[in-house]
Amino acid sequence: MPFSNSKDRHPLLDLTQEDLDLITALVLQSGSLKGLAAEYGVSYPTIRARLDKLIARLRGVIEGQPPDRLTELLANLVERGELASAGARSIRDLVREERKGSEAGRTEEERT
Repeated sequence: MPFSNSKDRHPLLDLTQEDLDLITALVLQSGSLKGLAAEYGVSYPTIRARLDKLIARLRGVIEGQPPDRLTELLANLVERGELASAGARSIRDLVREERKGSEAGRTEEERT
């Protein structure tokens, strides 16, 4: 399934150098996450989390969605052990609720 044509940029071109390096290392490890984790010197769950983030970013690029900087920041803090996963989810959910409330308020103000 092709993701680009002669008119469009390939979605990989919109990823960071760090993401491209991870993809390259994964291919060179024949898709082995265990081998990738060993190469990066991290645990399997850590490399799995990094790959999940990369997949989410790539899907966003393909779907034309801007990156969610808050989610990426929280994921990086969790990955570095600076924030627990449950705390990150709570922060993300609170911000999403606040954003929805702001959007609903704006819509109501536009009607009046």
